[in-house]
This record gives sequence, C-alpha cells and structure tokens, in this order.
Amino acid sequence: MKLINLENRKSATQKALKFLGLFVLAISLFAFTSCRSDDDPADNDFFAGTYKGPISYNDGSTTMTKEDGSVFVTKIASGTKYNFRFSDGIPNLNGVEFKKEGDNVLVMVGATTTSYIRIDNNDLKILYMVDGKIWTANGKR
Repeated sequence: MKLINLENRKSATQKALKFLGLFVLAISLFAFTSCRSDDDPADNDFFAGTYKGPISYNDGSTTMTKEDGSVFVTKIASGTKYNFRFSDGIPNLNGVEFKKEGDNVLVMVGATTTSYIRIDNNDLKILYMVDGKIWTANGKR
C-alpha cells in the first residue's frame, strides 16, 4: 500500500510541476511579446508593437485593402532594420533599414516623398513602392 501512495504523490507532484512550468512559460511569453504603447521604437534595443488602421497592397494584378487591418512591427538584431508583418494576407516587408530623425521618429533610409515608412511610438505611416508593388498603412497604437 505504501508504494502506491508514494507513486500517487509523485504523480501529483509531477503534474503540479508541469502545470507550474507551463504557467511560467505562458507568463514569460506574454511579458516578452507585449509592448507598451508608450515604448519608443527609436530608443529601444528591442521593439515590437502592433499598429492598427487601414492597410493595402497592390502588385499590379492583385489589390488587397483592409480598413481595420494591422501591422506588427519588430526591430531585428541589426539595430537599424525592422520587419513589418501585415494582417489579412498582405505580404510582409522585411529588413527595411531606418535612421533616427528628431527625438522619437524613425524614417526609412532612402525615403522620398513618394516612397517612405515613418514610425514613432503612436503612429505608423507607410507608402512603400518597390518592383511595381505598393504597400500602404496608416496605423495607430
């Protein structure tokens, strides 16, 4: 009988430890992926934030538009490049290089009046054209 009770205790302890491990993992992932809306993409070594608003894409044969879309922005390891993950099946933009302009604004390197990406802690503005493809976004956090 004592052997069965010991095995039951081990099983209960293992279940409790497994639950605790999953709980800690879930909290860690939430803390790692969440980003306060007052985080400044220009001053953080790590930045991840979601901007919501109208987005669109056109490649000459396909047009995609979403009034309530989103763009998830992440700063990649280089420190000056960012990735833009669009919702609703719009292709992503990856490895776009930025420079700091003013105190809290990032502007795409090589930006012109007809092709630019601008990020700050509250707003994302995209009018990006390359190889006949056009991405747009006007998002807020």
